[in-house]
Amino acid sequence: MSFVSSLMYFFAGFIIAFLFPRIPIIMITRGKGFNLAFPEHPAPVPLSPKLTQRVLHMRMIYWMGFIVSFIPLLFGLASVKWGNPAFGFGLWISSGWFILSRLQTFIGGAKPPWTLEMAQRLQTIADDTKSVQKCCPMPVAEWRILTVSCARCDAKLSDMPRPDLGRKRMDGFFLGGFRLLMTDGYPVIDFDDDSKNTNSDSEE
Repeated sequence: MSFVSSLMYFFAGFIIAFLFPRIPIIMITRGKGFNLAFPEHPAPVPLSPKLTQRVLHMRMIYWMGFIVSFIPLLFGLASVKWGNPAFGFGLWISSGWFILSRLQTFIGGAKPPWTLEMAQRLQTIADDTKSVQKCCPMPVAEWRILTVSCARCDAKLSDMPRPDLGRKRMDGFFLGGFRLLMTDGYPVIDFDDDSKNTNSDSEE
């Protein structure tokens, strides 16, 4: 086998293993039936129990990709031993890197785009709009690109950038899917918690 053909097999395995665990997050929630309760992307999403449930579903699908990634990893190891080593090595490297990138969450790395804390925070904000200390007489909380704000008085309720929520993207399936592959579901713009804390301390 020539060097060029080995390189092509390696990149073929690498790309397949790169896409395979990310297919659930791109495909599962994009259907129309899953998004009847939400406005079209990228419009703000009103806070509701269905939005809280969607964040939890996206969190579940995110970790589903971690489990799915073991399939190309095992196929890669089998291919290295009994099949095409270059192809198997591409599968093994890509899926192994994906697994490590997910595991780094537990040792101080970046949190996933969707977390249980995020769902709880959204529900808390929604409950606060019904409390005595609400921002206006009839608040309507909505999740915008960078913040959770009131649609009536425009008051900022939380500095929480919005990750991908599984809606069909306005830039189409292929371009939207490519954008998701690049961002992995994270908000394109995020706030630095440390800088926010520093600013709030200086203001006090």
